[in-house]
Amino acid sequence: MNRVHSRLASLLRNKFEVPADRIVPTATLGELDLDSLAVVELYVTLQEEWGIPLDDSGASAELTVAEVARAVSEQLALRDEPVPHDGPGR
Repeated sequence: MNRVHSRLASLLRNKFEVPADRIVPTATLGELDLDSLAVVELYVTLQEEWGIPLDDSGASAELTVAEVARAVSEQLALRDEPVPHDGPGR
């Protein structure tokens, strides 16, 4: 389990009181009993904790745990990419 998935699982357990045995990659947020407001709250929490933008307009109870973790991982990768430059003196 990677760090994003681990942190997501921890948030689901601690903040949203989802039993650990239900948090599997294929589970949808709806199957974990998160309603639309809770899904948006999850996205806001993830954005604040990781310092990344997440498009919460696409946040839905139909997303799986794996899809949410992938969205966070993709944003982290974009954030950590080196900024291209034209070379010295430019």
